[in-house]
Amino acid sequence: MNCGSSSIKYQLFNMDSNNWSVMAKGGVEKVGLKGSFLKHEKENGEKVLLEGEIMDHATGIDYILGVMTSERHGCIKSLEEIDAVGHRVVHGGETFNSSVFITDEVITKMKDCIELAPLHNPPNLKGIFAISSLLPHVPQVGVFDTAFHQTMPKHAYMYAIPNSLYKKYGVRRYGFHGTSHRYVSKRAAEILNEDYANLRIISCHLGNGASIAAIMGGKSIDTSMGFTPLEGLMMGTRSGDLDVGAVTYIMEKEMIGTKSASVLFNKHSGMLGVTGISSDMREIESAIEKGDELAKIGMEMYTYRVKKYIGSYAAAMGGVDVVIFTGGVGENGDDTRASICQGLEFIGVEVDPAKNKKLRSKEAVISKDGAKVKVMVVPTNEELVIAQDTMQIVEELVRK
Repeated sequence: MNCGSSSIKYQLFNMDSNNWSVMAKGGVEKVGLKGSFLKHEKENGEKVLLEGEIMDHATGIDYILGVMTSERHGCIKSLEEIDAVGHRVVHGGETFNSSVFITDEVITKMKDCIELAPLHNPPNLKGIFAISSLLPHVPQVGVFDTAFHQTMPKHAYMYAIPNSLYKKYGVRRYGFHGTSHRYVSKRAAEILNEDYANLRIISCHLGNGASIAAIMGGKSIDTSMGFTPLEGLMMGTRSGDLDVGAVTYIMEKEMIGTKSASVLFNKHSGMLGVTGISSDMREIESAIEKGDELAKIGMEMYTYRVKKYIGSYAAAMGGVDVVIFTGGVGENGDDTRASICQGLEFIGVEVDPAKNKKLRSKEAVISKDGAKVKVMVVPTNEELVIAQDTMQIVEELVRK
């Protein structure tokens, strides 16, 4: 389960034996708003749209469970078939460096992390509370976006601010998309039949939100997102790296407070802000084909910044063995991938145009044969990681 402020995404996995399958998936949109609806997709691909008043997360999850067990749209006969529930939790602070079995003590610690992610952690907790109420005997597991990056060394995660602010408020780099970076980096090693612990990997998660991670010996040693998901790459609507002096200057000139500034740099900047067209890369590419100058500049800014991070992380690791593209843009944007890699030949990155062209959401090596660095496209699967972690933790509890 992945509960947002007004949405609930879900997938039901059958994790029997070594094989797994998705029995159902979907999501509730507009929780607590007018026009609420549930999109549900069965294992055979059949889809259904159900509309109804869904005023809170508990009602939404009850609705989802009802559809899963319904005679017409269901995939299980009763709720007793659900053995465990795994939750995506955005922020685990410095408390959680791995997925955990959810207890009252864990919930208390998760509440302590709310001020680090005030928009994300509260709805994540609502999902946990709803399952506790609806399926009181079913074990739950929390999987944290930030956990994978807790292996970063201090010199990578600390900011050059008074140390007292770190101690008082926990202001440091946390990083996000950890579940995605963990999945694609491990999967890349499997595809290449290489030892994960011996690889230097740069993972580029490029979607509406975007981040890059430097992964050395199977551990994250640096990542582009920081204290919040705002830092780092230029994104769909987020500014990415920005001079703090520019922020305060704009706030003074526009006479806006911190909340308005947060909205400006999180929701109205990035590709949308620069181009004035869209945060969707497909629309940007269409505008470039029509000769739109701002769209062209926006794309050049986007690819340049990704290229810079790849170069800096190669330096941090003393070289790179694998570069991975994932996320909506990374998996589908062949021209974007080519632009990012162009000019990185000096570190061994060479993309084969024929392998890269029109490749969409498929696992593939797109580097030239014999190239020093393997360049890959690996579609992410954060939901599977949540399911696998949940199964592993619950099975360990049963064995105890």
